[in-house]
Amino acid sequence: MPRWTRDEAGRAWLDELPQLVAEQCRTWDVEVDGAPLHGSNAIVVPVARGGAVFALRLAPPGDDVTRQVEALRFWDGRGVVELIEADPAHRAMLLERLDGARTLLSVPLDEAHQVIAGLVRTLAVPAPPDAPTTAEVARQHAESFERDWIALAEPVVPQQLRAAVDHALALAAAPVADTAVDADLHHGQVLAGTRAPWIMVDPVLLRGDPEYDLARVLWTRLDEMPGDDDVTAAFRAFVATVDVPEDRARAWVVVRSFSYLLWGLSHGMTEDPMRCRRLLDIFA
Repeated sequence: MPRWTRDEAGRAWLDELPQLVAEQCRTWDVEVDGAPLHGSNAIVVPVARGGAVFALRLAPPGDDVTRQVEALRFWDGRGVVELIEADPAHRAMLLERLDGARTLLSVPLDEAHQVIAGLVRTLAVPAPPDAPTTAEVARQHAESFERDWIALAEPVVPQQLRAAVDHALALAAAPVADTAVDADLHHGQVLAGTRAPWIMVDPVLLRGDPEYDLARVLWTRLDEMPGDDDVTAAFRAFVATVDVPEDRARAWVVVRSFSYLLWGLSHGMTEDPMRCRRLLDIFA
């Protein structure tokens, strides 16, 4: 369910959306060219100018698109969707048009994992020195995990809490790699393109460990991996392709799975927390 349907401000924004689209089209001299699409965080409207086609992305209230604009400008089309125009004050972006009907969710699992791993390597260029780091995220988790675990009535065994905290502390203390990382990485964020077969959308720029979001890659299609051996094989294939240390990748899978388990339970989710539990059972 799109999150803007969950509160009054979001529903009011939805009512205003036709006017907002029309105003942004006038600003950028484009015309609506098809039916809108949406994910959980934005509306995307196909638009055109002359013979060129684009995608107009509008985010609901509460979204600060500034960081996303910065990420798109930094990677400048390298593995990610090209940014044509940006209007952060109105939470609007004009983007390269991709095929919203084709994502890596529809590609055979082994192939999809290899595409994502390859894109992680493509994105792993030297990061801006002022970008938030994966170590900072780990430090925040180390400080909050036990408190949040208790508040949620201890949803996993204490040994898994301890493993998650220990891994977070170790990752927070390790030297930070000077590597650009997409912190919102999964199959649904990779769309078919024309200038490249597969292109990422909605990136979040961090500096640090390329394997940071491997857990999300695994849990997004975890139900298609019936055996634990299938999961560990996918994990090792990613590690080998991206060329990262296996022990650090395992640590991030535990930390990210524990984090999303707590977040999902606190927001009333039912399916993804179960997938995170399974990853913790395998890797913690």
